[in-house]
Amino acid sequence: MGLFSHDARLFKFDVLRYVSKLAYDKEEITDEKLQAFYKQLVPNGKAHFRCCIYKEREVLRQRGRLVCGKMANDETEVNMRQVVQVIEAACDGCSIKKIHVTDNCRKCMAKACRSACKFGAMEIGPEKATIDYDKCVECGACARACPYSAIVMTQRPCKAACPVDAISWNENDIAVIDEKKCINCGRCVSACPFGAIEDISWIVPVIQDIVAGKKVYAIVAPSIQGQFDNVLLTQIKAGIKELGFADVFEAALGADVVAKEEYAELKKHKEEGIPMTTSCCPAFVNMAKIHFPTVYEKNVSTMVSPMMARAAILKKEDPDSVIVFIGPCIAKKQEAMEEHTNIDYVITFEELAAMFISQKIYLKDYADDNDEWEASIYGRNFAQGGGVSKAVIQAASEAGEEGVTAYYADGAFECKKQLMLMKLGKFTYDILEGMCCDGGCIGGPSTISDAFEVRKRMNKENEKHVLKINEALLKSDIDTSKYHIHRDK
Repeated sequence: MGLFSHDARLFKFDVLRYVSKLAYDKEEITDEKLQAFYKQLVPNGKAHFRCCIYKEREVLRQRGRLVCGKMANDETEVNMRQVVQVIEAACDGCSIKKIHVTDNCRKCMAKACRSACKFGAMEIGPEKATIDYDKCVECGACARACPYSAIVMTQRPCKAACPVDAISWNENDIAVIDEKKCINCGRCVSACPFGAIEDISWIVPVIQDIVAGKKVYAIVAPSIQGQFDNVLLTQIKAGIKELGFADVFEAALGADVVAKEEYAELKKHKEEGIPMTTSCCPAFVNMAKIHFPTVYEKNVSTMVSPMMARAAILKKEDPDSVIVFIGPCIAKKQEAMEEHTNIDYVITFEELAAMFISQKIYLKDYADDNDEWEASIYGRNFAQGGGVSKAVIQAASEAGEEGVTAYYADGAFECKKQLMLMKLGKFTYDILEGMCCDGGCIGGPSTISDAFEVRKRMNKENEKHVLKINEALLKSDIDTSKYHIHRDK
């Protein structure tokens, strides 16, 4: 759901904007200032979303802690690697029970629901059937038996969205994320209707480094094209520089490096008859590493992601610089904390938008000259589902090899399915491209525009540019042997 059609995301955006302004103004970000701001957002009077204004302000307080780079809940032990966190004050709005009897119950004579229940949990009350939840095991037999479909089975949205079963409930029926299973894909963040699951932000230290005069470089994800209405990439870059970044670079050039190197790695895989997966999506790599370790060791490309590849090049050229990746992805924040990283911070598109608004930067005011072209069209198309494997196939074609086959796994559940097939030796293509976000990065949890519209805008902006992978690398004079661009498994 888009940023401007989700009330919880709008509240988060308001807090991001306010904190951004404080940081840019070099003001101390105190609890007192934040509490005063929360009272402005939720003034005295009638509550609109929760039981009372005090609950609404508490939700904002915990949301504000995440914006300031803290754990959402005060008593929680600090663990920055668990990027996705539950805002407990916001998590009690869900329907707790999985099975419910609705008013459609006719209290019929057949009592099929009671007969179907093997645990004695169904009872017939004065008005309708009822469920004894102390006995109910949530098997769903009663729902399947009811001739009126009066018994419904509902799944809490966060749990339904999680592809790795990392979400459960504590004794107070508050969602709990198992960090040993969690892949930080952010699907639960997108799914929660109450905005009760969010990501930690690094927006404050980024701005503090900028205003301190440090040389801060931005690397933008290819999916940034089309995020800000019809504004072109050169206009977005100009706005980012106006925020105080020393320069802006495209991760798409790193994607060109990855595509070429993954083809070289693919050749070895093909010789051994072993299929290979791409390495672009960190949530997909996490899924393989945590839940399919044999596949991770045997099949996953050792290439770093385009973000990491581009950062390695920049850091080699300017070791003292601060490098910030800007993208739609929550898992990138966790990836940036890996052992061999050249990324200092990761911020999302919604955090970038809050910075623009806090500094009254309007991207349409900048020149829309689109002649600047750092990467190939294939590198830029990493943002769209299927684009990564197409780029690897293009790299193979430019090297004179044809006939490379690929399968694109669209979304986390399809990724899981294909990884299972690969584990069982039943995957029959050369390459598996896995993207945990439906549609690819343009469908990421921290995008601010509809993925369909973004795709149209991207394709329109890129239609006149046909730079190939080797041409882009030659133009940029990239020698991949100089950089640490392979992951240490």
